[in-house]
Parts: sequence; structure tokens; C-alpha cells
Amino acid sequence: MSSACVTADGAVWLASAGTYPRSTLAFWDERPHAPVVLPCGSVFDIVSAPGMFGRLMLDLLWGDGPGSGPVAAFRGRMLLFAAPGTAQRLPSLLEWEAWSAHGRPDGRTGSVPPLLCHGTGDAVTVPALTPDRDGGSTRWVVAPDTRHPWLPGPEILLWAAVRAGRAEASISIFPPADQDAKVYDVSRRR
Repeated sequence: MSSACVTADGAVWLASAGTYPRSTLAFWDERPHAPVVLPCGSVFDIVSAPGMFGRLMLDLLWGDGPGSGPVAAFRGRMLLFAAPGTAQRLPSLLEWEAWSAHGRPDGRTGSVPPLLCHGTGDAVTVPALTPDRDGGSTRWVVAPDTRHPWLPGPEILLWAAVRAGRAEASISIFPPADQDAKVYDVSRRR
């Protein structure tokens, strides 16, 4: 999977999250291959999902939904940039969805793995502006390219997470069990 590069406008947007945006931009001018820690909560929130599940969410957002904001891969997780306030609201929406799914007539509940929501008071490491030469584990999947990128809110990320959970639950490497098969306990052989 190739890495995307952040545009100059995208860098300005990212840097605006920090306390000293000009210092961040100056640092990136000198070291465009260096990741930076930025605070969440004012410009963006981050929803961190396990890598494969996050990729499935991203595919659903682009295939059946409205698309996504910036997305980064970081140490086996997908960091989905979201509208400020998402980190506070999404956990309660996911909890409600899990609770209400138990009574569905179709029996399809799916399961959403724990999503880490980073908002006000949190900080995250964002990838460098330009990809590493070695294609490291920290990279942009969808790089910021404007000064005001669209960011999904909690309802859209809930939609993607629930659908990804259902899709993941229906994927199996094993064929369905034959309900009429005779099963013998062979653990007590003499």
C-alpha cells in the first residue's frame, strides 16, 4: 500500500491544531520525514481502530458512504480524523448500538472491537508530511490536502463501525457447520 503526501495546505491545517503552528511548520520545513505529536479536540478528534477493522471501515466510508477525512496508519492501527466532539460522543453511541443490537429480529449483531477515541486533552502522533523511504508503519492513507478538510462526525463513524462489525462477523475461513452432522466424543477413548 503506497503512502500519500500531505499538501502545503494540509500541513497548515495540521499545524493549526498545535499551540505554535508556525514552529510546527518550520520544523516540518527542516524535517519533512519526521512525525509530530499534535493535540486533539480543537481542530480534529481521532478515532483509532485496529488495522484490519479500520481498513474495513475506511472501505465502507468510501464505497457506500460519504468518504472520510484524513486517515493515517500508525503501529498497526488506523487513525481516522474526525470532527471535534466525536471522541466524546462516539463511545456512548457504540454502547447504545451494542445494547440495542441484542433484540434485533434478524439476529445480526456484529461486533465492533474497542475503538480508542482521542479528544480534548489527548495528543496523537501524526505521520510525517512525506512518506519514509522505507515505507514504515506510520504513514498517511488519506493525506490532508486542504486547509479545511471535511471530517466525519460520530454518527457517520458509528454507521461505518457497525457495518464493518457486521461484515467482519460474516467473514470466516471455515465452512458453516452442518447442523445435522453426528458428533462423537472421542476424548475418552480407551
